[in-house]
Amino acid sequence: MQHFVNDDKLNLFRLPVGWQYLVNHDLGGALDQTFFSTYDRIMQACLATGAHCILDVHNYARWNGGIIGQGGPSNDDFGNLWAQLAQKYASQGNVIFGLMNEPHDLDMTTWAASVQQAVYAIRDNGATTQMILLSGTSYDAVGGFQSNSAPALSSVQDYDGSHDKLIYEAHQYLDGGGGTATECDTNGVEYTLAPLTAYLRSVGRQGMLTETGGGNTASCYTDVCAELSHLNYNSDVWLGWVGWAAGSFDSSYNLTETPNGNQDTSLVSYCIAGKFDKPP
Repeated sequence: MQHFVNDDKLNLFRLPVGWQYLVNHDLGGALDQTFFSTYDRIMQACLATGAHCILDVHNYARWNGGIIGQGGPSNDDFGNLWAQLAQKYASQGNVIFGLMNEPHDLDMTTWAASVQQAVYAIRDNGATTQMILLSGTSYDAVGGFQSNSAPALSSVQDYDGSHDKLIYEAHQYLDGGGGTATECDTNGVEYTLAPLTAYLRSVGRQGMLTETGGGNTASCYTDVCAELSHLNYNSDVWLGWVGWAAGSFDSSYNLTETPNGNQDTSLVSYCIAGKFDKPP
């Protein structure tokens, strides 16, 4: 992270963690001191760079297959997790709370109620000013977010009725296989990203593209760069993006963005860092 901040001037990271890991597989239980401390060391390293750091609970709206509020963990269980996490980071303005990675195959109206309870749990436990990311269904896909997720999520609000700090979270890959191939087939702008951009603007909402990426290939240099240029051009509604993925991923992973020492992958050089804070 220091390299990405110092050399590439990036300022946003997403730090995934499993719900089961945080509580040592004790649903409804307290944060496990050992496991949470391990995660917190990563979070503190991120915060020390001066960047914004997304706390991403990477559970697909599930606990061991059971859907939150829909036959699996209760909304109280979900709220209890976020209450504890909010207490830990209430004083850290650069922490962004990513409620849930890629929910899917669930009832959105019921899910919106689960999300609302988590938002209130965060605010009730001292984290009153930080951004909270709201995820919809269909694995957070940009395509369909407007019709499948936004209508239900639009009801989620802060206590004062506002939603300025409640940001829609979306994901997009450009290979047609959800991030499984090294070649990109489209830049994802005309048919998916641009319509969502127009929708966000029309309803006064903002979003983050918290997963995107591609292979270190010529097709992805073209398409990912075009995608990120669109976000740059529409920065009134898109607050940022995160590339997937660096950290523990090694060079054999097809979407790796992990540098070799201080040498970035080509996609990071051309697009992730290359387009950051640059005119479209």
